[in-house]
Amino acid sequence: MERRARFRIGLLFGFIVLLVALFTLRIYKLQAAQTEQTIQEANSLTFQTRVDAARGQILDRNGTVLVTNRASYDLVMINFVFFNGPNPNGDLVTLLDTCDELGIEIQHHLPVTESRPYQYTYDDMGEPWAGYFSKYLAHRSLDSDVTAGTFMNSLREDYNLPEELTADEAYRLIAVRYELELRSIDGMPLDNYVLAEDVDSEALAAVIELGIPGVIVQTSTVREYKTPYASHLLGYTTKMSAEAYESTYKALGYAMDAEVGREGVELAFEEYLHGEDGWMNTTITSTGEILNQEYTQTPIPGGNVELTIDIELQETAYKALEEWILELRQTGARGDGESGTDAMGGAVVALDVKTNEVLASASYPTYDANTFAEDYNILLADPNKPLINRCINAQYAPGSTYKMITGITAMEFADVSPWYQVVDNGSFTKFEGQGYAPACHIYRSSGRTHGLEDMRSALADSCNYYFYDVGLQCKTDDVDYVASMFGLGEPTGAELVEFAGQRANRETKRATFAGTQLEAWVDGDKLQASIGQSLNEFTPLQLAVYCSTLANNGTRLKATYLRRVVSWDFKNLLMESHPEVVSEFPMKQTTIDAIREGMIQATQIGKTADPFGESFYPITVAAKTGTAQHGDGSSSDNASLVCYAPAEDPQIAIAIYVENGAVGGKLANIAMKVFDEYFSQTGKYETVYGENEVR
Repeated sequence: MERRARFRIGLLFGFIVLLVALFTLRIYKLQAAQTEQTIQEANSLTFQTRVDAARGQILDRNGTVLVTNRASYDLVMINFVFFNGPNPNGDLVTLLDTCDELGIEIQHHLPVTESRPYQYTYDDMGEPWAGYFSKYLAHRSLDSDVTAGTFMNSLREDYNLPEELTADEAYRLIAVRYELELRSIDGMPLDNYVLAEDVDSEALAAVIELGIPGVIVQTSTVREYKTPYASHLLGYTTKMSAEAYESTYKALGYAMDAEVGREGVELAFEEYLHGEDGWMNTTITSTGEILNQEYTQTPIPGGNVELTIDIELQETAYKALEEWILELRQTGARGDGESGTDAMGGAVVALDVKTNEVLASASYPTYDANTFAEDYNILLADPNKPLINRCINAQYAPGSTYKMITGITAMEFADVSPWYQVVDNGSFTKFEGQGYAPACHIYRSSGRTHGLEDMRSALADSCNYYFYDVGLQCKTDDVDYVASMFGLGEPTGAELVEFAGQRANRETKRATFAGTQLEAWVDGDKLQASIGQSLNEFTPLQLAVYCSTLANNGTRLKATYLRRVVSWDFKNLLMESHPEVVSEFPMKQTTIDAIREGMIQATQIGKTADPFGESFYPITVAAKTGTAQHGDGSSSDNASLVCYAPAEDPQIAIAIYVENGAVGGKLANIAMKVFDEYFSQTGKYETVYGENEVR
């Protein structure tokens, strides 16, 4: 019995020991897990970052993508994690040396010059960065009038930088430490410091392999331009200026370092392209391990902007323009190796006559929007000025393309009959006693004259003598009024930032020559203005609008680059452009007929007969060439052309301008290639979308 009792007691004791062991193990596991979680939570940080919304795409009228986004990766530093590392300065030296070796460009806002003697640069930065610098000085208890040299020496000492560092190396470290410290100041509205943007994958991997605490990779997007033929039109994006942030974008809720449109379509339709930024909470450990990420506000991509441009027609226009300018530089306009060899650049603008939608807007020379920042200094120094959008931001004397204005004014206001005849005597001698006797171009070049001319033949032959005569019969104010009604020297209504141009009149001359003996308007000014010289200066887009207004018998439409804007997923129509009449100038049918027939004759027997001659080109074209003097006469004349087709039922109007192009008639070869492309694909221009219909 006693043995049996001891056995039972032993079993009971063993069971109790086993039970205690199991409970102990369970408690240990729970405590261990809880301790790990507690430690993790105690050494973690949750921060909020702005998530940039992807910009909307830009497409042509047929849905071809012209501008989109590609994924990119930025190097970001989390100051809380970085300074928890064992050797922040040593890590920073390693990081920056590696970035130098890999060609990674570091960005910062330290408002001090890179080399001695140190000078402040915050005056160039503007707000808000200058304001942040003031807060930084106050945070460090430094006087606001501390010199830049003292400031840099103070930071080098406070940041405990190694003495063996060179001045350049110390500057880089101070610049990064400055950015990180800014983000530790209470109330500073700054996201995490982006050390470098758009880093390639190999360089990115090399930096991450360093294992530096607090250096992480953040995804972003970079604008990608898919065509080289519309850079001026499309524009580009860049970090906004401090002034732009304060004056415009701050009130719209933009991040102060946001990318915004700076030129062209990117600027004009910024409000649609930008989208709505989101916010994300990220929790990380002291070693940089990401514990959790979640959106508190999901970013909404920007809308997609569909332009009126046909990129195939745009490419045709650009290539034809480039080809002709390069040929000019080699052989000259007449194959003489002289006139036109100094051609600099030019523009081609094509409009849909029925809507004034811009079908092509080509400016030469151009630039690559994808490498614009890297190429900027080279582009700026180029004497051919590739940064200028000549379609809308250059204004030129129209030359003889202006003669339809003089002709219309004469027939509508001065009772000049379309059949009124003038004998071209070569030199116009009415003011010879005053020392001024301008001559017709044919008389200057060969001693010949055009003989007997009426309105139609004078337009076909581009007879200066005829338009001197009828121009003198017109009141300057009447000519000015007609020119304004046809859109010359007037805003076109296009969405892009454009030059206004100017008309030759009393007011313009008075403003140009104020306080001199030249400010008075005289008969010589009337003569020159009547043939598109004097102070007349217009953009190629204005010339195209003028031409389409001629084609529409005096009805001027607002020019537009925008067809419609749709949501990022193409499901919703946000806005749509519709034709808009800006002005109407009623004309007698005899006036309309005389101008149109004169322009048609110009392509068949006159100045532009070669490419558009009746026996050659299958479509009837109405056109007028121009050759405009400019400057001191040391360079070739400028060349211009306006034309529309078909003449009997106009669909497309074109304006072409070439700086130092010498001969306007030669530009018809460019127009012919644009017409060929347009009329070979006419069906593309007939698509009409109903209200709120989204394809």
